[in-house]
Amino acid sequence: MNPVRVAIVQEPDATDLPLPRYQTEGAAGVDLYAAVREPVVLQPGERALIRTGIRIALPPGYEAQVRPRSGLAARHGIALVNSPGTIDSDYRGEIQVVVINLGQEPFTIQRGERIAQLVVAPVVRIEWEPVGELPATARGEGGFGHTGR
Repeated sequence: MNPVRVAIVQEPDATDLPLPRYQTEGAAGVDLYAAVREPVVLQPGERALIRTGIRIALPPGYEAQVRPRSGLAARHGIALVNSPGTIDSDYRGEIQVVVINLGQEPFTIQRGERIAQLVVAPVVRIEWEPVGELPATARGEGGFGHTGR
């Protein structure tokens, strides 16, 4: 598999942090690190915008999805408010993560902590084809739990 080359810039105050990297050979996403200057304490129910200290230039035809880390979610109730967050190929600003504490205890985000993951994926462009009726399927309009438990 040939890797997709993605240009990356570290903000001047984040050069001490590692670049996002895969933690295992089979990982789909790279981990994003918190570039906070001071620890950020999130009380239960509180959210914060956390800097990562990086900017990227995705090639045309790709997007990056910012996703939660399962370990933070399972152990501490830490989630992302807009998950997955989408980074378009023409965005050049700093990647930031909207983190929320859904747990029952305060949670502290430390500088350099892995706070989210980033998955790069191809994008398919669509063209709408207005029709009078959609093709029938066995499922039809069933949704929102229509198949039971």
